[in-house]
Amino acid sequence: MSRFAFRCLSILFAFALPALAAETAVPDLSARLASEARSAEDRARDAGRKPAEVIAFLGIHPGDTVIDLIAAGGYYTEVLSLAVGPTGKVYAQNTPYVLQMREGANEKAISARLAGGRLPNVERLDREIDALGLAPGSVDAALTSLNFHDIYNSRGPEAAEAFLKAVHQVLKPGGVLGVIDHAGDAGADNESLHRIEVGVARLTAKAAGFEIEAESALLHNPADDHTKNVFDPAIRGRTDRFVLRLRKPAAPLPADE
Repeated sequence: MSRFAFRCLSILFAFALPALAAETAVPDLSARLASEARSAEDRARDAGRKPAEVIAFLGIHPGDTVIDLIAAGGYYTEVLSLAVGPTGKVYAQNTPYVLQMREGANEKAISARLAGGRLPNVERLDREIDALGLAPGSVDAALTSLNFHDIYNSRGPEAAEAFLKAVHQVLKPGGVLGVIDHAGDAGADNESLHRIEVGVARLTAKAAGFEIEAESALLHNPADDHTKNVFDPAIRGRTDRFVLRLRKPAAPLPADE
């Protein structure tokens, strides 16, 4: 097969398969998410977070190995658990700092969520991002929700790039990283507002070796003018959010025969 033909087939499958998944995965996962086995609090959050649509956009499938980065109390950990099913695997990663903050609120929440083997396909990773203990190229997809702004704003661009590079390392070639965050504006005090410009996230992702494959407006809210702190009661839980699908480049194309 020629290099040109191989590239054409790769492009065809790259676009066709995610589209097919988006058409078929949402109804099935939506039904599972509506189950009363999930907490009423989580189900109430779904309207603003659209988890089934997000999972479809990222192209996460049953049987995948995925990691929820800075999982906190584990809302998305449980969503991912249902999405990948019993043949899949979910790693719920939190740093010791995240588990201890707010008097251990996240430790209590994630422990309660996983108590009694309730989500048997989930494994906790209470580790720093640069010491995950996972084999390189072993993860199909990763997700971090409403966290990247804190890494970038509090620790700086280099730390944010290092975070993404650590994720890049554990992803398989062609693997996906989803980044969800509160949208901010250029020139604003995004650190105090707990926001980040989507352009900054995109540039940092490129510097870490990712391809910016797509951006979704699933969580766009035009009523949020980006001037309020995300914890302001007027906008909390309803901020304008961007969703990025970042892809680790696949293995190099074979040479022409």
